[in-house]
Amino acid sequence: MTDKFDVRAPFDGALLDTLTATTAGEVENAFERAYRAYRNRKGWLPKVERIAVLRRVANIVRERREQLALQVSSESGKPLKDALIEVDRGIDGIELSVEILRNEGGHVIPMDINATSAGRVAFTQMEPIGVVLAIAAFNHPFNLVIHQVAPAVAAGAPVIVKPSPKTPLSCRAVIEIFREAGLPEVWAQMVLPLDMEVVGRMVSDPRVAFLTFIGSAAVGWKLRSNLAPGARCALEHGGVAPVIVAADADLSSVVPRLGRAGFWHAGQACVSVQRVYCANSVLDDVVSGLSGVAAAMKIGDPTKIETDVGPLITHAEADRVADWVARSGAKIAAGGDRLTESTYANTVLVNPDAHADVSRREVFGPVICVYGFDDIDAALAQANDLPFSFQAAVFTRNIDTAMHCYRHLDGTAIMVNEHPLFRVDWMPFAGARHSGLGVGGIPHTIRDMQTEKMMVWRSDALN
Repeated sequence: MTDKFDVRAPFDGALLDTLTATTAGEVENAFERAYRAYRNRKGWLPKVERIAVLRRVANIVRERREQLALQVSSESGKPLKDALIEVDRGIDGIELSVEILRNEGGHVIPMDINATSAGRVAFTQMEPIGVVLAIAAFNHPFNLVIHQVAPAVAAGAPVIVKPSPKTPLSCRAVIEIFREAGLPEVWAQMVLPLDMEVVGRMVSDPRVAFLTFIGSAAVGWKLRSNLAPGARCALEHGGVAPVIVAADADLSSVVPRLGRAGFWHAGQACVSVQRVYCANSVLDDVVSGLSGVAAAMKIGDPTKIETDVGPLITHAEADRVADWVARSGAKIAAGGDRLTESTYANTVLVNPDAHADVSRREVFGPVICVYGFDDIDAALAQANDLPFSFQAAVFTRNIDTAMHCYRHLDGTAIMVNEHPLFRVDWMPFAGARHSGLGVGGIPHTIRDMQTEKMMVWRSDALN
């Protein structure tokens, strides 16, 4: 007997599709086929074929842009205007994968520089690492899968993808498009087991050469501990993104950027603006401005093009956000209300308790916390007083203030006069400490999914 489950829209519970969970036997079959394909080196896909497939995928996605975006919006709750951008990003990521294939390879190792290396040449080439296991999150159900599948195809590695059971339809669409574009089925397979024991066995399977995981820190670190010896991984977890707003910041630029980056997709992004440390001299103006942004954004049906903010992914998540706000000990400058079972008002909190969940943990909801400061070093210390390290930001017109914050803020990327949600897909994107391991971004992921293999030639003719 098979387990069927419904995929429902988070906004109103509408039934989108009914899927069948992948059984343990079907998972084993997927792994065996992928591993056999990898071990058969004569059957590896040549670069010219991988490039052709990726180009065809990009064209198909471009033709179905609106259809795919509506599916993203329906199953994840992301507003349609942002889902369209997500699909466009996916196209760019596919094309970027082609660029990497065309322009990057191995390198020459210096030889003939001492007696030992005389008469020799050495160089490297790139080979696929082996079977890739990709586990994706719900919040970018199309682009996150593209970020895992397109690099694997570019690298020539067979990939098995497990999407979030909340948003599997976009992943299924991606896999089907790759097959339509001519990729043999074995090189990209989707599995969706609901049994967590099966998922655990997938991760610990010795046939897995590389795990790419996007999701919570608690799950990611546990999965890493179960990897077989020799398996590599890249983990992308959440942050609790801090922002410093100096007294000299251009508030006409600060407010719309921070408001957008805090409430975008109802705050359900790993580098959403959450903690804003603001000089007391401009605190009231920043709070007033963010409150205005919060009120102006239209919250509702994500499939409507005029909607700015959609629902939380589940009612339970909306319950959690409401509970955290109620226990924050903060002045509520805007929002603080449950609008429907699935939506929560854009919320601005002023000086929450330093030990409250909204100050210590990733909210993953439409909540911006604003804290006043007189001493910027005290604000930096407070911003760093968490085990997370991802992207952060500072707003100032003073280059020395910017450089001081860049040097002293914990983070793998520090934005100056830009919000920490900023990302383009060719830049390194990495969490450190509890926030992740390894480096994301299309070029970096392709490299992670390959091994660099060296050849050394000795020839008397070189002496």
